[in-house]
Amino acid sequence: HLTFPPTRETAYCLSRDLGLWRLCLEKILLQCIIQSRTLSGADVIHALKPFYFAVHPDFFGQHPKERAVNENSLKRLNGYLENLQKPGFHSFKPTQLTFYVREREPNSSNVQESFSTSGFRAVSFTLHTRDLLSTVLDILNSCSLSTEHIQSLSVNSQPHKEAKSTLNRPIKWDKTYYSFTGFKDPEEELDQAQRVETTLTSWLDDNEASAVIKLKKSLPLREELERLKFELSHQLQLSDIRWQRSWGIAHRCSQLHSLGRLVQQRPEVLKNVKGRTLVFTDRSGMSAAGHVMLGTMDVHHHWTKIFERLPNYYKLQERLLFLEDRISQLLGGIQVIYVEELQPLLTLEEYYDTLDSFYNKLLDSRLPFHPQSLRGLQMILESDRYTPSLHEFGHFTIPTVCDPATLQWFIIAKAQEARENLKRREEMMITEKELIDTSAEKFSLDRLYKEPSVTSAQMIDCCKRLLQESLPYLQGMHLCISHFYSVLQDGDLCIPWNWKS
Repeated sequence: HLTFPPTRETAYCLSRDLGLWRLCLEKILLQCIIQSRTLSGADVIHALKPFYFAVHPDFFGQHPKERAVNENSLKRLNGYLENLQKPGFHSFKPTQLTFYVREREPNSSNVQESFSTSGFRAVSFTLHTRDLLSTVLDILNSCSLSTEHIQSLSVNSQPHKEAKSTLNRPIKWDKTYYSFTGFKDPEEELDQAQRVETTLTSWLDDNEASAVIKLKKSLPLREELERLKFELSHQLQLSDIRWQRSWGIAHRCSQLHSLGRLVQQRPEVLKNVKGRTLVFTDRSGMSAAGHVMLGTMDVHHHWTKIFERLPNYYKLQERLLFLEDRISQLLGGIQVIYVEELQPLLTLEEYYDTLDSFYNKLLDSRLPFHPQSLRGLQMILESDRYTPSLHEFGHFTIPTVCDPATLQWFIIAKAQEARENLKRREEMMITEKELIDTSAEKFSLDRLYKEPSVTSAQMIDCCKRLLQESLPYLQGMHLCISHFYSVLQDGDLCIPWNWKS
């Protein structure tokens, strides 16, 4: 109800209300424009480039646990993004992801170099959007990454008919509407679904069928993989063939076929590999553990050079073992070891340089350790730490930059605790193996294994609780104990070690 001519107060209120209406209309139009645009697969990759640089597992080589978490989460994220791009796919469930995100350097203009390799933080978020653009924005915002570059993407507009239908989307009512009418609030239902914690049985109910289909499809490839692995191991007299990362069965078969072709073309260069372990990994060379590494991105020419260089690698390995022995003598008989599951994947050259630097430092300090007083204890060297520590498995983790006096005091003070931890570790490993065998037998599992980032204590706790359950779904399945729920591309079921019943 307005009076004319309007008073000053009336005019002010009218202009204020019109301003509010204009702002609301602008927001609605902007939302319609965003919803009427779609991203292609290439656009998604470009948009998430800063995210991939921040979380890619290859940048977490010195942090095995964080690397494994990011690998698992990336698999689940890629599956979510693939489903979004499938035409007619409407069945979505909220997907909770956790990533370790590298911290950004303050003054760097380069996207790849702007991330630090020393610091990282854990970020968890839940995806529940049904279009690529909103999903990409949610991911970047959750990780506190810039979204400015998305505005420059060349996005495709939907046809006019689809854009028009977007404007006729369902109305978003105020909360009071649902409380007054008694209707269910869809947003509140989604929040409740996210708050309900996934249980083991409910997750198996939802995913067992798809896992069975994938597993059956992978069985011929699994048989082919075992055949190739047996034939090559026998032909080359190898100790073992391993993979550093959890590639799919088809990928592994392809790598073995490639190695088989090289054996046929250049059999003379492969005689040096007798008795060794071959590891397919990200780069070629020899590892600190003495395994022959074949980079999966390298061609036969690079592999051939590695095999030709093996005699020189063996000589360097002998010098490395001598260095370990000398360090042991200087530190009262403590054994220097390299643990693949807990340490970054180092080449033989990198590990030798680390040992040599540490040995020279000890030689200059001349620490007064009584000979063989620490015999039976173990230690590993790490270059990314600054203070020594005692691992739950009983070995000492010693920084290469550690002050010799601090090192001596710490080892002597923790020696007895280290011996107790080593004894406990042996007992835990026996218990772990027994529980794995018992669990696999009870549930008729074809295979039961764990990710390297899952500790023995976690695996023991998981198996004990599994044995109290009745889980007919697991018969004939491959079960991996991990940190998240997921179904791998070859049908392996992954469940977190601390699953809820």
